[in-house]
Amino acid sequence: MNNVQIMEETKAADIKKRERISGILVHPTSFPSPYGIGDLGPGAYEFIDFLARSGQHLWQVLPLGPTGFGDSPYQGFSAFAGQPLLISPDKLIDLKLLTRGDLGDMPEWDPAKVDYGPAIEYKTSLLKKAWHAFYHTPDKTLLEEFENFCESEKDWLDDYALFMACKDYHEGRCWLEWEEELIDPGAQTKALWREKLADGIHYYCFVQFIFQKQWIGLRDYAHEKDIEIIGDIPIFVALDSADVWGNKSLFQLDPDGHPTSVAGVPPDYFSATGQLWGNPLYDWDYHRETDYRWWIARIRRQLTLTDYLRIDHFRGFEAYWSVPAGEETAINGAWVKGPCEELFQAIAKELGDDLPIIAEDLGVITPEVEHLRDTLGFPGMKVLQFGFGDMGDHNYIPHFYTTTNCVCYTGTHDNDTTLGWYLSQPEDIRDRIRRYGNTDGNCVSLDFIRFCMASIAKFAVFPIQDLLQFGSEARMNTPGVAAANWAFRYRAEDLTPWRQEWLLKTTQLFGR
Repeated sequence: MNNVQIMEETKAADIKKRERISGILVHPTSFPSPYGIGDLGPGAYEFIDFLARSGQHLWQVLPLGPTGFGDSPYQGFSAFAGQPLLISPDKLIDLKLLTRGDLGDMPEWDPAKVDYGPAIEYKTSLLKKAWHAFYHTPDKTLLEEFENFCESEKDWLDDYALFMACKDYHEGRCWLEWEEELIDPGAQTKALWREKLADGIHYYCFVQFIFQKQWIGLRDYAHEKDIEIIGDIPIFVALDSADVWGNKSLFQLDPDGHPTSVAGVPPDYFSATGQLWGNPLYDWDYHRETDYRWWIARIRRQLTLTDYLRIDHFRGFEAYWSVPAGEETAINGAWVKGPCEELFQAIAKELGDDLPIIAEDLGVITPEVEHLRDTLGFPGMKVLQFGFGDMGDHNYIPHFYTTTNCVCYTGTHDNDTTLGWYLSQPEDIRDRIRRYGNTDGNCVSLDFIRFCMASIAKFAVFPIQDLLQFGSEARMNTPGVAAANWAFRYRAEDLTPWRQEWLLKTTQLFGR
């Protein structure tokens, strides 16, 4: 280990020792960028600078993987790969893989919203140009880095690149619609298709190499500024993913590759028919027989990219709602016991006892789930909107917190913005909030940030929309609505000196 690595690890350890820190939730797609979608270029670095100047030490992102239909970060083509759309053209120009002339005539982008169709088309065209230039680069160091990357990440990269090249060959269709030999290919079949689709495979390896190079550069810059990154992964993976296609034994599938049971949640106060997610469920017996190798590799990979890891739908590790495949709703499901502590004990054995995991423990949580979370020592989540929106629910109101081992949020990516939510509440709820904060409610999202900061929670995190005091038009996601999600962007000029100063003073006031 060299001196730089030692200093980096020491600095990261010092941050983790701090009892009270705060930060901002914003996905990189929301950063300012001239290319139609936020990326890992100048806008990202300017955001890190803003965090540092305003006294923040945390940046939380959504899952970083390549998205599929619907553009959801929670339904990706891989649990290991990175999102190509986040690659910065400016950084590609720095590597001499693009020129300014390659940028061509850009569409007129909406600076406040991602239009995914045109953005995907434009960014892909730039990536293809950069890939062709890579063939002829005189930069031997870059070529050596690429070869090392392909070798070190081959355990997931080989199947992912082949999977994506095959998807392109089949015009994007799900792998269940491919030729029979390719639905469940053996080593010989894979070798034949790797030869057939060699160019496409090389392209996808190149894209992942560039993503990782840019992401690690940004991560290291954040560490230099004493900022750590909270990553995010969904508990389940998409059916149409390299993970399921390449590792069928890990999932509850029939001999033809179709799920026998799928994920969801049961009927509750919010939905009379529950939620039918449709993700294939894990064959936990097989995971146990293989010593949870896939999960260990997944967590290890994500913790090379981020410092902490929020796991979505944590309750599914204690028990998950299993719905027979073919059902139209989630009503006819059943609770099935999950791996509980055993999974995380196996992960800790490989990665260390102090796993930097945050448990997404929202919704209807049983004492058994709480016991699992607390036994493992993972902080849970406290969302202020939930506490103030229910006159009888004290779990999420700061003065009722019983432990510092939690993360206090104003809201999450699935919530309305605090301003939008507040304006939609009945008067008795709004009156309660005004009296609680001794405020007139005209800056309610900033009031909620103060509530977060003042709480005993060791982490306080708030979406950037709340710092910017944006309304419902800036919402990131509306659960159950298929279209027009994940599109929010802010402008560079939104991060004003006034907001920086307010955030710094508020952070200092509450000892964050």
